[in-house]
Amino acid sequence: MGFLDKVKQQAEVATAKAKEGVAEVQTKRELSQAHVELGEKTYELATSGVISNAQLDPIVERIRSLKAKLEEGAVAATPATETPPASADADAAAPPPPNQPPAMPS
Repeated sequence: MGFLDKVKQQAEVATAKAKEGVAEVQTKRELSQAHVELGEKTYELATSGVISNAQLDPIVERIRSLKAKLEEGAVAATPATETPPASADADAAAPPPPNQPPAMPS
């Protein structure tokens, strides 16, 4: 096998690996979007009273509070140095469960 054939073969392998990586990233994005959709539907069902769960109640209240802030225009007046809730500190310290998608870069 000549030098150019080896280079061509390596390029084909690299291209195949790149395509696999792109497919994996796309699947992770789709999974993340599915989680967002599930959360939105869960919020909708919880606020309409169709579902009720003690674990959902604090999250539903937090969303209501944030929506109220947006409606009041209070978000712009909130200082950027505000301390996050205690649950955010705990979440940041513990790694996500293995069945959760990785955090998306911002």
